Amino acid sequence: MPLWVLALLFLTVPLAELYLILKVGDTIGIGWTVLLLVADSLLGSWLLRSQGRAVWRRFNEILAQGRVPHREVVDGVLVIFGGAFLITPGFLTDIVGLMLLLPPTRAIVRRMLVRRMGRGAGGGGRPRREYDVEGSARDYEDHPRPGLER
Repeated sequence: MPLWVLALLFLTVPLAELYLILKVGDTIGIGWTVLLLVADSLLGSWLLRSQGRAVWRRFNEILAQGRVPHREVVDGVLVIFGGAFLITPGFLTDIVGLMLLLPPTRAIVRRMLVRRMGRGAGGGGRPRREYDVEGSARDYEDHPRPGLER
């Protein structure tokens, strides 16, 4: 992602959040708006805790089975970002946070992210070449170690 896109995001997202908070405040009142933002933060911390525990439990189960926890690692990162977005005051970040914390929408985001990362590994959106190489390895010692019999 180019640096100018990140700079644009860091400028526009807070302005959009502030605009939306002010519009909601005008519509439902400042007290209700603050209460809604506090409730969002509390919901975010509760969802972060519950979904974080669920992801951590699945991560440990996969490790106990001797498998590599690819999906669980991505889910863990998405849950952390989702919690951070929900705890941050604002309605737009709350929507993104909910998408990352709720399992059905998190699965969609995970698939899109993994697909995009896989495409990026191939270079510029070009299809990757898949290689399937079978082989074996042997250790050969030029000189036997002292004390070991063959």
